[in-house]
Amino acid sequence: MQRVDPVAFRQAASRFVTGVAVLTALDERGEVCGMTANSFVSISLAPPTVLVSVKPGRMHEAISRTGRYGVNVLPEGGKELSRHFAGRPAADPVPGCAIVQGLPRLSGCIAFFGCELVRTVDVSDHTLFIAEVSSCDYCDNLPLVFFSSRYHLGPGMPVDH
Repeated sequence: MQRVDPVAFRQAASRFVTGVAVLTALDERGEVCGMTANSFVSISLAPPTVLVSVKPGRMHEAISRTGRYGVNVLPEGGKELSRHFAGRPAADPVPGCAIVQGLPRLSGCIAFFGCELVRTVDVSDHTLFIAEVSSCDYCDNLPLVFFSSRYHLGPGMPVDH
C-alpha cells in the first residue's frame, strides 16, 4: 500500500472542524492530570459510548490504571485551558477543577462526560479508549473550535438559519 505524505495528511486532516476537549483523570498519586484532545468521538447512543485517542504518557497511564476518564468540552474562552493541557502550562498547575463523582471536572466547560472504560484498541502509536458514559451535563454556551491548526470562536452561523 502506498503511504501518504505525513505533512500532507496533517494539513488535510486539519481541515476537519472539531471542538476542543480536555481529557482528565487522576494519576497514581491521586493528582489531576489532563490532556487536550480533538479526538473525542461519540460512537453510540445505546448505550452512550465515546472514544478518545491517547499516546503513551501520564494520561494514558492514568486511564489504563483507573479505567475512568472525564471529557471536558471547552467554551469559546477556553484557549488558555487548551494550551495549558497541551503542554504549555499556565502558572496555576490545575486551573479551576473540582472532583465530581471521582473524576476531575474543569469549571466552565460547556459539556462534561464521565466515562467508564469498556475496551482498548492499540493503533500505531496511540490507544483508542472506548468508554460508556456514566454521567454527563451541559450548558448552552458557545464552544472553542479548532480548524486549520488554529483556534476559532463559536460554531458559526447554521446553514438552515
